[in-house]
Amino acid sequence: MSINPEKTEKIIRNFLTKELSRIGYRKGVVGLSGGLDSATVLFLLTRSIGPENSIAVIMPHKVTSKESVEDAKEIVKLLGVKHHLIDITPMVEAYFEIMPTENETLRGNKMARERMSILYDISAREGALVIGTSNKSELLLGYGTIFGDMASAINPIGDLYKTQVRELARYLGVPKKILKKSPSAELWVGQTDEGELGIKYEEADKIMHELVDEKRPESEVREKYGKEKVNRIIDKIYKNHFKRLPPQILKLSKRTVGRDFLYSRDVLT
Repeated sequence: MSINPEKTEKIIRNFLTKELSRIGYRKGVVGLSGGLDSATVLFLLTRSIGPENSIAVIMPHKVTSKESVEDAKEIVKLLGVKHHLIDITPMVEAYFEIMPTENETLRGNKMARERMSILYDISAREGALVIGTSNKSELLLGYGTIFGDMASAINPIGDLYKTQVRELARYLGVPKKILKKSPSAELWVGQTDEGELGIKYEEADKIMHELVDEKRPESEVREKYGKEKVNRIIDKIYKNHFKRLPPQILKLSKRTVGRDFLYSRDVLT
């Protein structure tokens, strides 16, 4: 599970520089929550293409803590990047006036998609590619909103577990108070990721690393960590696989997009 932070940073910086250039962009834009993942990505982006080409967007809702907004502002100041502060409360609450609900998950999904809508609007305005901030733990567990926070053009930390992101962040110099924060999407007051998942990331990451990366037999992992925990994680990985795939297109012609009609990602370079 341990990574070489220096080597990992170098690989990610090369990835960001190469992909932005290949797609034809000079700038990148990141949704900055004040949490670990988005802070780490912004640190990496500024080191790759410079603070002058890096844009942060802070998008609080009325349930967002003041601490998170202040932490995001501190990161912006520390890195010297351009930023936008956009309160999403009016947009989100206008929708729920028409379609009211007390379901916190529905409200959270709407908030996540509203933020991504804003990021893509700013992407078009600024000529900046949307950089993803979902880590491997979230992607495997499905802990994210499809076409919301899971959306992006490229994702530099999607193959790093949450605990590995923290290790990299520590090396990059992300402020200690962000490193120590309890992970939270702040979808409602008092919400925490680990509270919803019912397991600490440190343990979940070890289990997923053995199941996914090491390909250890499920029975062996159950025996080591406990049947209930391992089954819960396996269930989430399988049930949320659809979130990790592009939309399924029904094949009706000779050449179907995504099946027979395929280009290499580097075809234009």
